[in-house]
Amino acid sequence: MNTRYQRQSFMGDGSQAIIERAMIGIVGLGGGGSHIVQQNAHIGFKRYALYDPQTAEDTNLNRLVGATLRDVGREKLKVARRVIKGLQPDAQVLCKRSRWQSEPEALMACDIVFGCVDSFQDRDELETFCRRHLILYIDIGMDIHQVDGEPPRMAGQIILSAPGCACMKCLGFITPEKLAKEAQRYGAAGPRPQVVWPNGVLASSAVGLAGFTTPRSRASSRRCKSSRTIS
Repeated sequence: MNTRYQRQSFMGDGSQAIIERAMIGIVGLGGGGSHIVQQNAHIGFKRYALYDPQTAEDTNLNRLVGATLRDVGREKLKVARRVIKGLQPDAQVLCKRSRWQSEPEALMACDIVFGCVDSFQDRDELETFCRRHLILYIDIGMDIHQVDGEPPRMAGQIILSAPGCACMKCLGFITPEKLAKEAQRYGAAGPRPQVVWPNGVLASSAVGLAGFTTPRSRASSRRCKSSRTIS
């Protein structure tokens, strides 16, 4: 094994070779997705399909890992690619500046897809796509709520959705009521509070799941895994 990865040899014999061969999809490169990009590159993933249509803004800099003041106005894809290449110069990084629904072909080749999207509708569509193509899907997200002057409450989720096992609807995370409520307020929700450290906690756990469940083949991606929620 490359001496660089000796301290993660506990993941099993041949794990590094498996990680380097795996194809990782990341949809959304904002607060959570930027953490996932960085950590996947650190542990040795070398094949990526990245999706994000947005550019970095000044208001993103409190949570967009890898971005600097000079990156304001730059595509988030370019920031993510720079982070990956800084750690893995020979990495293959396919960048799609679009919604994944417009160009889904790259995701079909993935072994694991990370969903770092904002809406229940996007999550539902992405999970459905992954299950149809027998791809492991890892969803992360967090939100901050404050009711009637109470202290802010932070909650987030990490859900590993494997074909043949419970989906996010089965787990009660996505419901018809949530989808309907979200549709009613579409376009009027306003900015949602975000900070860097809870995204980091969620992303670290999600990348840990990926490191231990990266399949040796598409067949192994059908095995059931647990889901986890942090609040």
